[in-house]
Amino acid sequence: MGTSQGSAGYLMESRLNDAKRGNETAWFELGICYSSGTGGAVLDLVEAHKWFNLAAMSGLERAQECRAEIAGDMSAREIAAAQKAARAFLQGSGRLN
Repeated sequence: MGTSQGSAGYLMESRLNDAKRGNETAWFELGICYSSGTGGAVLDLVEAHKWFNLAAMSGLERAQECRAEIAGDMSAREIAAAQKAARAFLQGSGRLN
């Protein structure tokens, strides 16, 4: 693994840890990473939509815009899977009953 890959992996791990602690900025940044395949993430629109959805629910307008933009490239089934994943994340974090 090269230095840039190691750094990218560390950044992803750091963002994921922050996201698990409820950091809305990390949610948005993960959406960016997964929607563009950068920062150590593999391009995954379902995962990107999940993170943008979480950030949008916290009130980040830019996340709402990004979520809508990638939704245009997703099937209804993919969007439903992303929404289900966001709910599961919230339930697992104790933020949703």
